[in-house]
Amino acid sequence: MSENASSQTLRAAIHHHQAGRLSQAEVAYREILSQDPDCLDALHYLGMIAHQLGRQLEAVELIGRAAALAPENPAIHSNLGEAYRHLHRLDDAVASFQRALALQPDFPKALSNFGNALVTLGRPEKAVSCFRRAIALQPDFANAHNNLGIALLNQSRFDEAFTCFRQALALKPDFAEAHNNLGGVLKDCGQMDGAVACYRRALAFRPDYPSARSNLILALQYSPGSTPGLIDAELRCWNQQHARLSVASNRPHDNDRSPERRLRVGYISADFKRHPVAFFLLPLLEAHNRERYHITCYTGNARPDDVTARFQACTDGWRSLVGVSDDEAAARIRADRIDVLVDLSGHTAGNRLLVFARKPAPIQVGYLGYPGATGLDTIDYRLTDPWADPPGVTGEANVEELVRLPETAWCFTPLSGAPPVGEPPAARSGSVTFACFNNFAKVTDDMLRLWARILLQVPRSRFAVKNFAVGSRSVEERLQAFFREHGVSTDRVELIPPQASQLDHLRCYDRVDLALDTFPYHGTTTTCEALWMGVPVITLAGRGHVSRVGVSLLTGVGLPEFVTHSPDTFVESAVAAARDHPRLAAVRCGLRARMQLSPLMDAPRFARNLENAYRVMWRRWCGQSAPTFIHPS
Repeated sequence: MSENASSQTLRAAIHHHQAGRLSQAEVAYREILSQDPDCLDALHYLGMIAHQLGRQLEAVELIGRAAALAPENPAIHSNLGEAYRHLHRLDDAVASFQRALALQPDFPKALSNFGNALVTLGRPEKAVSCFRRAIALQPDFANAHNNLGIALLNQSRFDEAFTCFRQALALKPDFAEAHNNLGGVLKDCGQMDGAVACYRRALAFRPDYPSARSNLILALQYSPGSTPGLIDAELRCWNQQHARLSVASNRPHDNDRSPERRLRVGYISADFKRHPVAFFLLPLLEAHNRERYHITCYTGNARPDDVTARFQACTDGWRSLVGVSDDEAAARIRADRIDVLVDLSGHTAGNRLLVFARKPAPIQVGYLGYPGATGLDTIDYRLTDPWADPPGVTGEANVEELVRLPETAWCFTPLSGAPPVGEPPAARSGSVTFACFNNFAKVTDDMLRLWARILLQVPRSRFAVKNFAVGSRSVEERLQAFFREHGVSTDRVELIPPQASQLDHLRCYDRVDLALDTFPYHGTTTTCEALWMGVPVITLAGRGHVSRVGVSLLTGVGLPEFVTHSPDTFVESAVAAARDHPRLAAVRCGLRARMQLSPLMDAPRFARNLENAYRVMWRRWCGQSAPTFIHPS
């Protein structure tokens, strides 16, 4: 290829690249490199295409070669750092960013990229400093405003994050990621209509944005105005827009079809750490029959902790999917010959549903981390129980077949510790304290109205609210204004900020006589923690899985009398319980022991029920007749 022809090909490649025609650009860059393997721009830009397409190992190799050819080029070092960051090779990423900044200290993009790496490393204050410096150098740098918002959101600085995302959008109105992130702030602050609108705007600008559509689906689960049909339509859209693009590459499985052999079970999650999922997953993994089941965990967790170590200790295989593309992850799972692959995230953050879309295992199951169907054709089953999904009440529109475990779909362990159950606050003060410690996204205006009705009917009672959004001025002002408008003095409402330790968090239940569950999105970990600390929970049952988790938990622990079936009976039950101090004290005294003896904390029993379900699934796949999903007596 002549020098002139090579220059023309490079210009054409760059034009394709800038226009988003990555496949055409890639072909042109490779043509150049076939003639000139050391063409700096072709190496660098082909590496950037690999980075954009999630092929980070290839990106590191190509951009690294470019960096070796041009060691004084700060842009190449910054881009190399980004590829390392996506591989979670953070030491290498930091070194690359520092090299770029040593060459050009006033390099806004390198500062912003460096800040992203610091966020992942858990150094938020230094990250914020990098983003602010980038913005000072380039005030119209929309990405830096967006990244600063993410760093602040990770610190629960909701109002500041909101301002950052709005500024990013003022600079770049079609910035899909900023619309998505603004939706996250609004969701966490309980402004669900605004969150839904943000997610829809993100998708309008970028229809091929699976995370934004997952966030939309999750937000609709929180919203009392959502109908099953609306959510089902979005699930179908997710499957059609994102998952079915991978179906053509799916291949048959050649796993050994022996029905009674040791099964290889894989679990995928970004939450193998101190996270609500761990409270229910860890006791299961620790109780699995390892002689009959080989357990592999595929983790998307970039920051392991002490709970991560416990997960690793009770598995036969541990694989990181951090920085691994969906195709590579699916290939890895196939190579591990997994028989049953379990998704623990659904449409929540860090999910790898696009791996499941590639069907790397013959049997794929949804469980635990998300309250409902995923909508994927390639997920065969969803685990639940008869109380969370009663036959004929929920599940009619599920793509996945519902597998109802016989006693409970949950197995709880108190990872936060076991401080002693305190004396009922009402015994000390003579007045009852209600509470809700749930995520504020679950606190709807309808819920606030029920709280106000209860407080008005129980004179001198108080209400404690605790979650990560407490401390945000906008959230506090919304709560105070709402209660004032409904005739409740704000001095009866206590806002409890996040605590320094998990034990301190649990000790906050010493201030509570009676917890009130949220609706339509029930609590799970919060309900179990309240029960563990001797605090009964009143829940309002609905018709969907998301509104029946509390029913399952309270039934499992032997407190079905605290399940209500209408807003009026929810209020009546709370008022009646508040007026019966001896009853509350008696329940509190025996609740932890009751819980410990219940199926809700019997990990070996739960594991056998779940393993039986896996075995039935497997026998079906092997082509043999199989019993229904009933645990043998």
